[in-house]
Amino acid sequence: MAFILLIAFITVPIIEIAVFIQVGEQIGLWSTIGIVILTAVIGTAMLRQQGLSVLFRIQENLQANRMPVQELFDGVCLVIAGALLLTPGFVTDSIGFLLFIPPFRHWLATEIGRRVIARADVRYTSHTYSNDGGHPGAGRKTGGPVIDGEYQDVTDTDPDDVPPEHRIGDDGPRHGNSG
Repeated sequence: MAFILLIAFITVPIIEIAVFIQVGEQIGLWSTIGIVILTAVIGTAMLRQQGLSVLFRIQENLQANRMPVQELFDGVCLVIAGALLLTPGFVTDSIGFLLFIPPFRHWLATEIGRRVIARADVRYTSHTYSNDGGHPGAGRKTGGPVIDGEYQDVTDTDPDDVPPEHRIGDDGPRHGNSG
């Protein structure tokens, strides 16, 4: 990974300089500088607008108890886009503007997810527990997943002694002799 970053830090400025020279020859020095400044201003405005939109979507998902995975990815893409647009250069600006396009971000997330899953070493193990001391595999196997929880044995309990919040199919405490 360090080698890839080293190559990027060497090649990107060289490519940007070459593109600056070509564009400068075609449209002139001041027009080239004007375009670089204009892309930074437009990029800042787009970053503010889309960044606030992503922030509001993250808040909505969190309030609805949903994990805002896509929104967090969008936020990271927007931060990278902002950095690329503030860096002078036509190539970095092009990549930065691409990151502002939601369908491109969706495609990028899909591709990154596909590659991560392909390289991941995911293993799933399941243990079944019995009532024989809680040791995996000891005694009778239940054949299903393990679900942690709390319970209260109410088989020999008077129904009036069970708190209302623990009663099944009952609307509340019992009053009087209703039989």
